[in-house]
Amino acid sequence: MDADVYGDDSVRSLAWNEHIRLRPGMYIGKLGDGNSPDDGIYLLLKETIDNAIDEFTMGNGRAIEISIKEQTVTVRDYGRGIPLNKVVDCVSKINTGAKYDSKVFTHAVGLNGVGSKAVNALSSFYRVQSIRDNQVKTVEFSQGNLIVDEPITATDQFNGTSVKFVPDEKIFGSYHFIFEYVEKMLWNYAFLNNGLTIHFNGQKFVAKNGLLDLLNNYIDGETIYPIIHIKENGFECAITHSASKYAEEYYSFVNGQHTTQGGTHQQAFREAVVKTIREFYKKDFEPSDIRESITAAISIKVQEPVFESQTKTKLGSVHIEQNGVTVRNYVHDIIKKHLDNYLHMNPETSDALLRKIMQSEKDRKELANIKKQSKESIKKISLHNKKLRDCRVHYNSNEEKRYDTTIFITEGDSASGSITKSRDVNTQAVFSLKGKPLNCYGKTKKVCYENEEFNLLQSSLNIEDDIENLRYNKIVVATDADADGMHIRLLLLSFFLQFYPEVIRSGHLFILHTPLFRVRNKKKTSYCYTDEERVNAISELGPNPEITRFKGLGEISPDEFRQFIGANMRLEPVMLTKDSPISDLLSFYMGKNTPDRQEFIIANLKVELDVV
Repeated sequence: MDADVYGDDSVRSLAWNEHIRLRPGMYIGKLGDGNSPDDGIYLLLKETIDNAIDEFTMGNGRAIEISIKEQTVTVRDYGRGIPLNKVVDCVSKINTGAKYDSKVFTHAVGLNGVGSKAVNALSSFYRVQSIRDNQVKTVEFSQGNLIVDEPITATDQFNGTSVKFVPDEKIFGSYHFIFEYVEKMLWNYAFLNNGLTIHFNGQKFVAKNGLLDLLNNYIDGETIYPIIHIKENGFECAITHSASKYAEEYYSFVNGQHTTQGGTHQQAFREAVVKTIREFYKKDFEPSDIRESITAAISIKVQEPVFESQTKTKLGSVHIEQNGVTVRNYVHDIIKKHLDNYLHMNPETSDALLRKIMQSEKDRKELANIKKQSKESIKKISLHNKKLRDCRVHYNSNEEKRYDTTIFITEGDSASGSITKSRDVNTQAVFSLKGKPLNCYGKTKKVCYENEEFNLLQSSLNIEDDIENLRYNKIVVATDADADGMHIRLLLLSFFLQFYPEVIRSGHLFILHTPLFRVRNKKKTSYCYTDEERVNAISELGPNPEITRFKGLGEISPDEFRQFIGANMRLEPVMLTKDSPISDLLSFYMGKNTPDRQEFIIANLKVELDVV
């Protein structure tokens, strides 16, 4: 039969695990190697923890124990345990579970009976133990196939469920867990679940004051006024305005799920804050003036949430009801009542907020003309913009490869030329700097419009107003590994830290690592990223190999470069932790504390010897 004939033999029925493994993007969004916080291995962990959190939410078990040792993940809760005769079904039959029964699970995150099955199917090893009433049931799977089904036996363990799994390298390739991403996830669970204690690799995560603790933990620098904390029924929020930022920053959650892309509840909150403040001051302020530099955390519990994808990063339909009213009206009513009352009862806060809004209004009007001129300039330059060599697919599209979209920010024509010739034109773009960018530390956002290079960069990224329409999932700083390259890297990091920290917080900014050495003989070529790798390569290849030291990206040929920006590209994520406030970082690295900085550099200097 002809290969392209569409007949009965063309129609296939896949087993549940085959379908998940064939189309993992439908279930976990993206794969990745662990360098991004939204990579698939973290979603497997999250789906497993979500089930434990749902048990806690229903009043069962006050502790969750988690360990990650290399690639093996273990999650143990002390809830009710899966019904022993249904363990196999609950982790291997799609649309099987107790969360369709709202009496058994209210306000649950996992509603579609898919999460644990996806973890099972995408793991090379998956073991579940359920303990109920002094009995235990243990089953094991590999790639979703049942390999061990032990009979129910007696035990003296506490009730609950233990899940151990190893993400499958056949799906995820060579991957690694970055514990900072895991810890941030666990802190969010702790902030949202008062009374819960999470143990992870010897650390304890517990919070007593909900979203108030979250903002105190994550906020950088000074605030205009003390954090306003509001709680009513299934809604909670914490609000303040930063003294040093420009963008809006939100941490939003639905039923404990971190909705990183916002959704109905976040939009309702933004509208409610504007409406309440306008009515309080009896002035028709521009929404952008009210919301500029706002930092807020929002959490809502909804009976049956509608998310826009299985990864649950955005709350969907505006028609979801909460306590008999739409989410929009529900949020509006709570914000109106509590925020208005707070501002009346705290005149120091209301005065400080008014001054902030008035200053934002003044700054906006001053910037208006500059923005207009810069946009006209951008239109002219964009017609012949040699700085940006764009790709075909973008992150703000609905295309399947949107998660692969990358823009490399390079220095000079030689480096950008090598990347441009070797890149994937579908998903990889290149933005070329003409030299060292401006040090923007301590400057206002006028710099973003008055400086042509920054103006073109923010326009290319499409982040002028916010990052909701960011055009590339990964923004990669690609500079030489010399003093000038390191300086350019710092200047670019300062730009993002000063004006667009949400790009970093959302896990979009990376540093590209390219090999320092090429060691080869007639049979084999090894690319080495460290001096240790160089020594090992020389030992492996034997006497007198040819050794090349790459001093700049432009020295690497396009054919070679293609290997370093492909599937095995080495990227180091730029991360902000609660121990690294933005204001302190900028002040230390880019401020006027030259002696302190010199001492730090001398103390931490790593000497690299050129190969002779």
